[in-house]
Amino acid sequence: MAKKSEIKKDLIDQLERNGVFGKHYLDLVNDYMALWEIKNKLIKDIKDRGVSIYWCNGGGQEGYKKNDSIAELNKTNAQMLKILNELGLKATKTDVTDDDEEM
Repeated sequence: MAKKSEIKKDLIDQLERNGVFGKHYLDLVNDYMALWEIKNKLIKDIKDRGVSIYWCNGGGQEGYKKNDSIAELNKTNAQMLKILNELGLKATKTDVTDDDEEM
């Protein structure tokens, strides 16, 4: 996965190439980057805990339930795509590295 600074720079470069300038657009890029961080944390949680998680309410009830991070990941990705669309940008394809998995 590309580093945060590389993705942000690429998004800003794309805006400039498209002739789009302004603080409003930079603010949207910052919103995108905040969601990017959340997305990576959700992915890490799913990798660490799995798609089903154990629960116990202390009253003798226990079992497994779906990991809520899956639904949140879908919502986060959808919002990220909306921001890119609003900016008129396309996501950049990146390679996965272990550097960004530690947050």
